[in-house]
Amino acid sequence: MRAGAPNLRRMEGNDVMKRSAERILTTHVGSLPRPADLLQMTLAKDRGEPYDEKAYPGRLKEAVAEVVQTQARAGLDVVDDGEFGKPGFMHYVNQRLAGFEPRRGASPGSPFARSRDFTTFPEFYAAQGRDAPSPAMKAPHMDCTGPIAYKGHDALRTDIENLKAALAKVQVEEAFMPAVSPSNIEEWERNKYYKTDEEFVFALAEAMREEYKMIVDSGLLLQIDDPRLVTYYNVTPDASIADCRKWAEVRIEALNHALRGLPRERIRFHTCYGINIGPRMYDMELKDVVDLIPRVNAGAYSFEAGNPRHEHEWKVWKDVKLPEGTVLIPGVITHSNVMVEHPETIADRIERFASVVGRENVIAGADCGFGTFAGSEEIQERIVWAKFEALAEGARIASRRLW
Repeated sequence: MRAGAPNLRRMEGNDVMKRSAERILTTHVGSLPRPADLLQMTLAKDRGEPYDEKAYPGRLKEAVAEVVQTQARAGLDVVDDGEFGKPGFMHYVNQRLAGFEPRRGASPGSPFARSRDFTTFPEFYAAQGRDAPSPAMKAPHMDCTGPIAYKGHDALRTDIENLKAALAKVQVEEAFMPAVSPSNIEEWERNKYYKTDEEFVFALAEAMREEYKMIVDSGLLLQIDDPRLVTYYNVTPDASIADCRKWAEVRIEALNHALRGLPRERIRFHTCYGINIGPRMYDMELKDVVDLIPRVNAGAYSFEAGNPRHEHEWKVWKDVKLPEGTVLIPGVITHSNVMVEHPETIADRIERFASVVGRENVIAGADCGFGTFAGSEEIQERIVWAKFEALAEGARIASRRLW
């Protein structure tokens, strides 16, 4: 039986996230395709263009309620708001951080345009139209020109209230809210104020701490989105594995600075290789970074494991020393192709992880989000929901086998 709607009181320090105690629970990474009318308003709002400012709040609340209900119908146990209140998982902070000014001149474009994959397979990306700016890249980039401070309290409060209102109408196990990591903001924005990159990322961490704490205090799970942890290798062609590890250690330290004092059992950490549907030949291998991931002050770790480039890496976790009570959220469906996974395949993937960390410590998830930037969804919406339904069926099959 599915549990009732989550108790969204302020969580105390001894509260823990739900785990697969009696069956394999299901979740996803966060972003989902927006409805067309909300998408148009979101893009216009993000770009400073005219939109119906009176209609927007009501339509956003309505759309969040709809997407939460659709997640529940698809069989997802741990749900979110689809990130509908954000124009993108990363640059939504343009409106939530003080100390920045719009960058003058042309957009710097996608960091993937300089990546190892793009430069090795330029014909593929040109044929896919991926060498042109995506809708996400039209979003404003910012320059840091003064002390960084958080000013997004009202916007975040609206997101939390919309999600809580939606949750009151469904039966799910739990709910989470994603928030971007300091290092991904560092990638999007340019430092023109702080003396060093390290000082810049720690200032971002201190400011984002306010967002992280508000989410935890609301009773929702906090999910930190940090794809840059593993994509840094691909988009920095001159960096060695050792260089990337050294870079990552500083960013993890900054993130933990932001998370200090927050209960790790209320925090999920997600990393992945981005929305790149392509050869993916230069994804950083999990074995080269997996020992760093558990250093993040989180109780659950979400990562790619549902595509041909990374499916074999479940074996890497056999040699990882995880903190007691850690939950793994492997991707068992992928955003990197349009094929709807067979439920039996999904069940097999779940069982592999259960054999490594125990069935109660596995929640079945997705490789990445399906609407990371508003307007740049690479998987058509109906396919997304078919994948989620297959995920739920695969979890039911795995549950019958494991229990």
